[in-house]
Amino acid sequence: MKKIFALMLAPVVLLLILMSADGDRAASPTEETNRMHFASVRTDKPEPGINNASSVEPIAAIKAERTSSKKATEAEWINARGTTPTDDLIAYALTLMGTPYKYGGTSDSGFDCSGFTSHVYQEFDVLVTRSSTTQSEDGQSVSRDEARPGDLVIFTGTDPKVREPGHVGIVISEPGDTISFVHSSSNGGVKISQVEGTGYDVRFLDVRRVM
Repeated sequence: MKKIFALMLAPVVLLLILMSADGDRAASPTEETNRMHFASVRTDKPEPGINNASSVEPIAAIKAERTSSKKATEAEWINARGTTPTDDLIAYALTLMGTPYKYGGTSDSGFDCSGFTSHVYQEFDVLVTRSSTTQSEDGQSVSRDEARPGDLVIFTGTDPKVREPGHVGIVISEPGDTISFVHSSSNGGVKISQVEGTGYDVRFLDVRRVM
């Protein structure tokens, strides 16, 4: 009787085993699908502190745009030659070095002192008068220590005891430095001289700011 009962249960047990095996195989693809889906989500969202191509490119573009904008802004403050009007005026005046002195002269064939200064200033649309006497009243007076490139420097004539304007030049030195100036002298034509330590020190009268 026991043998008959065992033979009858055997097919049922085998069927249950087969059904259990099929169920395990059916669950496996679903689990793999879930794992793949999870991996794709993590790939789309980079971990903190890790840059990928999509995050680096916009940052680089923003930096490049800011750098370009800064350069454009800085370029607006200088002219095409990278100089200021005063720099250009001084540079032009120095190109006339060696031009002979000529009484009443106002051209590069020859200058007197005020002919030289008026010529240089007028080349840059700075309005000054023609004679040393009237140029001593052009612009506004500034202290000797404040003399800067482009200022007019006023002296007496060759006799320092006569305290009246008689000679002029254009300052080329920076404030606080020994005053150097370019001028047309009856002794050597257009040249550079300095005030301190020379006869121009006792002849000094004023500095006029005209630009």
